[in-house]
Amino acid sequence: MVSGTIMFLFLGLIYAWSIFRGPLTEVFPGWTPTRISFTFTLSIAFFCIGGFISGRLSAKIAHRTIIRLSAVLILVSFILITLLLDPGADDRSLYVLYIFYGVLGGAGIGLAYNATLGAVTKWFPDKAGMASGILLFGYGLGGLVLGSIVNFLTEMIGIINVFAVIGVILAVVLFSLSFLIRIPDGPMPGLVDRGGSGKQDYTLSEALKTPTFWAFALWVMITSIAGLLVVNSAANIAVYFGAPAVLGLIVPGFNGVGRVALGIAHDHFGRPKAMMMNNSILLAGGFLLLFGASMNGAALIFVGLPLIGLAYGGIPPLSTASMMGLYGQKHFAIIFAALTFAILPAAIIGPLISSRLQEISGGSYHTTFIMLIVVGFITIALTLMVGVQSRRSGLE
Repeated sequence: MVSGTIMFLFLGLIYAWSIFRGPLTEVFPGWTPTRISFTFTLSIAFFCIGGFISGRLSAKIAHRTIIRLSAVLILVSFILITLLLDPGADDRSLYVLYIFYGVLGGAGIGLAYNATLGAVTKWFPDKAGMASGILLFGYGLGGLVLGSIVNFLTEMIGIINVFAVIGVILAVVLFSLSFLIRIPDGPMPGLVDRGGSGKQDYTLSEALKTPTFWAFALWVMITSIAGLLVVNSAANIAVYFGAPAVLGLIVPGFNGVGRVALGIAHDHFGRPKAMMMNNSILLAGGFLLLFGASMNGAALIFVGLPLIGLAYGGIPPLSTASMMGLYGQKHFAIIFAALTFAILPAAIIGPLISSRLQEISGGSYHTTFIMLIVVGFITIALTLMVGVQSRRSGLE
């Protein structure tokens, strides 16, 4: 568990893109915000693809081998970024970033992420929520840890050279800790018999044929969109309501807390209650933000923001534990990898909706908070749908 958490701390690189973005735009002033932001979109897309490939490979080769392949891919990619970025060639350098950070780097992170999560959670079948929550807490803190390292190194050697150093650090950490990653030799206690059918494990194709999977994937996508309406703009929201931008960091902090808290809630109360708890936290945060904006009450804003962080943080552990609980351990890695594709449209739609709503309202966040509440009610309906479909399918 400890080795997996440390590994996830460094795998949090994928959500630390903003750390690189500022220094890079100083070196490459010709890169527009839209063009450089596409790097993050690519990294999320290929993170999903890398996770899916990892799930397929895990049935054939050891999880630790997949992590080592990830280490090599990240090392080569980041060194090539340092070697090929050229301040005198803006366009070519941007494509270098797209290919080696977005495509290969994102895929490398996805490979290790899925392999590590798949291996560690198999040791805790009856506490999958807690185990995944602890791992993902480290993943959420990755941006903060790597941010400090990148800022320090940028001042010393420049942002272009930082990529090679970060690549070496990540490769050494992943390769070293891979020796501590393994799966149980046999089934662990804590597995349940689904629907009295005697069937313990579903294959990917079988899982995809159940309406429950698609209802849950829709819940993941919609809840992620709700979180991204606020999470990506937390610092700007803080400034808008007269507070220092640094207060926006409370959202990522509570995001990490939510990963552990909602994972434990799943283990103690079960999936339906934990999902509904997550939805309720999201709705409460939305109402507090709207009331705070309407009454110009900054205090309500800074109670609402952490609640959105909690709810957004609850998505990964609830997804992990639910997929294992509904479909079993054996093919968990590939089924969970398929589910992660739900975050891709959310990563695109959420920020777009937030920006558009703010433009329509003349810079106000009122419409964003109203949309957040509307989406919150939709997540409740989807949670009920997951319950209905899982009972019809005999999954619970």
